[in-house]
Amino acid sequence: MSLLSAFILGLIQGVAEFLPISSSGHLAIAQNLFHLSIEGVDDVFFSVLLHLGTLVAVFAAYWSDIREMVVEFFLGIRDIARHQTPSPVPPARRLILMIVVGTLPLFAVLPFQSFVESLNSNTYFIGAALLVTGILLFTTDRIRKGRKTAKSASMLDALIVGVSQAIATVPGISRSGMTICTGCFCGFERKFAVRFAFLLSIPAVLGANILEIGDAIAVGIDWSLLPVYLVGLVTAAVSGYLSIFLVRLVANKGRFGAFAYYCWAAGAVTLVLTALQ
Repeated sequence: MSLLSAFILGLIQGVAEFLPISSSGHLAIAQNLFHLSIEGVDDVFFSVLLHLGTLVAVFAAYWSDIREMVVEFFLGIRDIARHQTPSPVPPARRLILMIVVGTLPLFAVLPFQSFVESLNSNTYFIGAALLVTGILLFTTDRIRKGRKTAKSASMLDALIVGVSQAIATVPGISRSGMTICTGCFCGFERKFAVRFAFLLSIPAVLGANILEIGDAIAVGIDWSLLPVYLVGLVTAAVSGYLSIFLVRLVANKGRFGAFAYYCWAAGAVTLVLTALQ
């Protein structure tokens, strides 16, 4: 793989992971239709690094929230040991519980992991899924603005958003788009819907990396490709951070419709190119 290909794939991962346009779908399209792949080497390790880059972006963008949750986690353990329960429960502590509850549906996907991965080569499915993502985004702009935050959102709300994240493991369905839209449908305040969606991605991305790193080690890592790996990692991290900023801005203005039109166009083009090939 050339440095240019690594840069392009890192850019696709960083931008599409956080913009509601499906990173897995775009990477699959790039690899299947435009043949951007690692030549002679399994893609697993490079994929791990791309996801690591986007994880770095989330930590950079939401470091204050993450730090507060870490502090509340240890304070919660202390309160349990002392048989104390603060009232009301601090928002950061409730947010930890919401993320745990929202992550649980991902375990239901594990038995179907091989089937989900097989869809990466089905660009007909990916094109159709992008059209569905566009419909979700278009609808989100037209619902009433919610008011729920970490103080008032329920664990049921978190579970519903978590189910939408599990559905979004299939390529072409945007994880960020699905979780943000579902949060808005559940009545989340738009800023909180974006914040919760991105914080919810942390255990999901970590889990995916843990599952893939074993496969990468088993296949073998070609360290001569280290410059290529680093370019992909850094590009995914920087572009991911900038994408998070853009999504925040768009969410505040309630303008997800622009991404809907893009998803419809990308889905239609994917279906046409697949039919031609």
